Amino acid sequence: MKTNKIIYYIATAILTAVMLFSVSMYFLKHDMIKGAFESFGYPTYIIYPYAVVKLLGLVVLWLPGFKVLKEWAYAGFFYAFVLAFFAHYMISDGQQGTAVIALVALMVSYVFYKRINK
Repeated sequence: MKTNKIIYYIATAILTAVMLFSVSMYFLKHDMIKGAFESFGYPTYIIYPYAVVKLLGLVVLWLPGFKVLKEWAYAGFFYAFVLAFFAHYMISDGQQGTAVIALVALMVSYVFYKRINK
């Protein structure tokens, strides 16, 4: 059980680091992110709300309880990472690696979350 918790916390910490980097870019390098969103064909008005939703998802993952919200947060992150991977892949900017790292960390975190909460 202790090993499962360690793996869960490491994976969730990696996921958190990737997400906090992403959110910080949304707020601190807004013009660069705006250009990226435009190249993807996404509306730029979703940048700040998307950053806030990412932060709320992280809060839900770290707080005890909230089992249903955790499932929704994991699902939301899963779709976000898959879509981010394909968005970067389709425009060939070479940035899809971060989405892969986040997706692997997310899956490991989810599997071990389920194991420690049986």
